[in-house]
Amino acid sequence: MKIAVIGCGAMGSLYAGRLAAAGNEVLAVDRGAEHVARIAADGLRITGPGEDRVVRLRAVTVAPAEPMDLVLLAMKAADAAAGARQAVPLLGEHTAVLTIQNGLGSAEAVAGVVGAERLAVGIASGFGAARPEPGHAHYNAMRAMRFGAYATLPRSAVEEMAAVFGAAGFDAAAVDDIAAMQWEKLICNAAYSAPCALTGLTVGQVLEDPDLGPVSRAAAVEVWTVARESGIAITVADPVAHVRAFAAQMPAAKPSALLDHEAHRVSEIDVINGAVVRYAARVGVPVPVNTTLTALVKSVERHWVR
Repeated sequence: MKIAVIGCGAMGSLYAGRLAAAGNEVLAVDRGAEHVARIAADGLRITGPGEDRVVRLRAVTVAPAEPMDLVLLAMKAADAAAGARQAVPLLGEHTAVLTIQNGLGSAEAVAGVVGAERLAVGIASGFGAARPEPGHAHYNAMRAMRFGAYATLPRSAVEEMAAVFGAAGFDAAAVDDIAAMQWEKLICNAAYSAPCALTGLTVGQVLEDPDLGPVSRAAAVEVWTVARESGIAITVADPVAHVRAFAAQMPAAKPSALLDHEAHRVSEIDVINGAVVRYAARVGVPVPVNTTLTALVKSVERHWVR
């Protein structure tokens, strides 16, 4: 399959490298010139539990006019609309688009650019990925990837995407209700993103901290409550057990929000804890923990850009 991956940060690079290693014709598109140059010259190094290899693939900073079978948008949520615009030259009549971002809300912006009828939404859980240096993607664990149609994309197309990712070594599957999967992931994201970003602690350290742990779990319970009140068909029966199990699988992981703060970058808190606040307002559910966490993170970030 001809696949373009736009946005090759930690996760995008991991997707691109593994898909290429599985025999797909992959084009990596990233605005980071040094990262692209390193991949073009030396290949892309992927490391993780039991894995350390270099994969050869094409890498460019600007997408060419070259129709693809699949375009994967793997940038941060705030850049999703811009990434979709960059994808336009890659779209043929039958090109499908898969967008994978943290939190809620970015798919709507992507659909407005590429068309809802060709769009699938994906979630990736439990990777703990980072990009230690240009040309190198690392992950701490690898749990699951789930894909679902945004609107009218046929299920067969979504299943084909899942099969391609499955052949590349991911635990990938097509689902009918991607919204439920997004909210189940959001429970974990909200529990750890802001607490880790504010303190510098890893996921496991937040879980075990006697003061911060209860705050993290309270944030998770709020998300679970908002999802249920919003009519989302989540299958999580116990949000506290859900986030405990998540952290136990990769205690040394740093959420993307913490990695952003370590680099003094603005995080995706608006589509994680901030999204909980917005959806809670629609259904009249108080979410004081997520409201406070969002405000604290945004205050820290606002001082960086003064």
